[in-house]
Amino acid sequence: MTDHAPQSPAPGTEFSVAADSESAGPTATTVEDFRTNLAAVRARLEAAAAACGRDASGIRLLPVSKTVPEERLRAAFAAGITEMGENKVQEAKRKSENLAELGIRWALIGHLQTNKAKDAAVFADEFHALDSMRLAEALDRRLQAVGRGLDVYVQVNSSGEESKFGLEPDEVPGFLEQVRACSSLRVRGLMTLAAHTQDTERVRECFRLMRELRDAGLQAGTVGDGQLSMGMSGDFELAIEGGSTCVRVGQAIFGARQYGYDHYWPEGQPRA
Repeated sequence: MTDHAPQSPAPGTEFSVAADSESAGPTATTVEDFRTNLAAVRARLEAAAAACGRDASGIRLLPVSKTVPEERLRAAFAAGITEMGENKVQEAKRKSENLAELGIRWALIGHLQTNKAKDAAVFADEFHALDSMRLAEALDRRLQAVGRGLDVYVQVNSSGEESKFGLEPDEVPGFLEQVRACSSLRVRGLMTLAAHTQDTERVRECFRLMRELRDAGLQAGTVGDGQLSMGMSGDFELAIEGGSTCVRVGQAIFGARQYGYDHYWPEGQPRA
């Protein structure tokens, strides 16, 4: 298992939450643009890891490509981005088909309706938003039908916000036990979207809660290798401080998105 035990940041280091308008990098359209944005994000990731005494190599950067046109994704791939996160299954499926020759690894990171399990089972390499046994069983059936397995992360509503999907924290231990019956699903860890606020202490509390749930799952042997998928463009330094092993970064790499806030998430949910 990778080293993801956080320490207090080095003296003089203070992480904060960036507003949506501040978290976006320059819009990337060329290979060089993507290389520049990636280098900037990786420098932030490495600095955050060093400040907490963590090894940056144990923290995965998952670029979130939702809404980005396919021609720009080709440039991103040429710049070294070989895995991409998508929020909507229809968009992800289309991109996976049209860019199939590139061999991109696709991660579904948004809420999935049970009736879309068939589509997800065909192309997704991992799923970061498992939040019900009904969905787990639907995915398991579809995956068995096509002879595939799927890495999954169990989504937790760590902030208690009604607008968010995810299990309530006290439901997590029982769910992890139940989902073991779905043989095609490989639970890798837990996922969350922290509170949508610039109150850093409230965001930190979300990440602390996730770490506690993960540690309990490791003791019980129900949470795979104990990965924590948490942190986005505006708060991934805080997530790294909190023990994240996978940060989902979109706008800092691809640039600001052109669509409205509610195009991707239910009202009130934050963006990657």
